[in-house]
Amino acid sequence: MLLSVITVAWKNLAGVEKTWRSLAHLAQASDIAFEWIVVDGNSQDGTAEFLENLNGQYGLRFVSEKDNGIYDAMNKGIDMARGRYALFLNSGDIFHQDIAQVARQLAAMPAKDNAMIMGDALLDFGDGTKMQRRAKPGCYIYHSLPASHQAIFFPLAGLRKHPYDLQYKVSSDYALAAKMYKNGYAFKRINGLVSEFSMGGVSTSNNIELCRDAKNVQRKILGVPGFIAELSFQLRLRTTGKAKALYNKA
Repeated sequence: MLLSVITVAWKNLAGVEKTWRSLAHLAQASDIAFEWIVVDGNSQDGTAEFLENLNGQYGLRFVSEKDNGIYDAMNKGIDMARGRYALFLNSGDIFHQDIAQVARQLAAMPAKDNAMIMGDALLDFGDGTKMQRRAKPGCYIYHSLPASHQAIFFPLAGLRKHPYDLQYKVSSDYALAAKMYKNGYAFKRINGLVSEFSMGGVSTSNNIELCRDAKNVQRKILGVPGFIAELSFQLRLRTTGKAKALYNKA
């Protein structure tokens, strides 16, 4: 099993269906073995019934039960996963139509390579405007994630050792990647677009809390000096503020 696609959902049946439809792009690579794991927070909107009726398509396994938030649900997905890599594609996020080409590059990675593999993503602002976010060099982790969370293939062995830390309310994805990086999991880049996602998610809509969370990650996990972390904080305020303004305008 090369890849576990983990989808977290809560009261978003339409989003789950949207994500499910995009899995057909990955399935075009018939030589790539993958599974779809859905962790639903006990939604009473027909999500569980929809998933049950898929009869295990795409290796689907799912749970529908209460959780302690999105990152707790992601940890449940990690526990269920069986792939060599895991990608978090939450309800409403979709695979780009070229994902099969990216997946073949992923499959060609050395079996003993424990790197976090990054591709590009499209940010959807909801008004027809989409912006490409290209993966950056791994050292960018000292300021922010080098790639969109939905475009990073995490080695499952690393996720099991360094799961999402629930103390970070909106930046646990950043904290996880930082911990893995500090523990020897490098970043490597592959070419192509992995996914498309809305800018209205938890880590793109809580601007101030996001920046504060990220600053704590820099100080506590990455060991960034205080004055540099403060500069990064101010820069992040500007850049995430602009993105939020664009989204709200849309």
